Amino acid sequence: MDFETLSKWADEEVKAVLATLPPQVKKPAMACSISFEERPGRSLHDEELEGDELGLFEGPSLLEETSSPGGMIPQVRLFLFNLWEWVEQDEQDYRDEVGITFLHELGHYLGWEENDLEDRGLE
Repeated sequence: MDFETLSKWADEEVKAVLATLPPQVKKPAMACSISFEERPGRSLHDEELEGDELGLFEGPSLLEETSSPGGMIPQVRLFLFNLWEWVEQDEQDYRDEVGITFLHELGHYLGWEENDLEDRGLE
């Protein structure tokens, strides 16, 4: 599968997820940058990753104070080829997993810990 098609599907799913969020979550979610990447490797700290991650949240959560104007912008990164391989190349499963992974990483931005994500079915 090509990156362009996977990006299109991922964009559709992220937009659909954002449309369903309650206003108190949707507003901060819209302030978080979202990137679609083939695999980890583009960021400065990616050498610390395993390489098989489906997504990653980077930057300060909403619960952390950002005191410096040049601080890191909150970002959700989705690794589309890893997601595609994870679901064994099934389009509907891919779309579903993009939504789940996006919500999981967005949960980190909202300040949720792993157990909070598990309680919400986003592990």
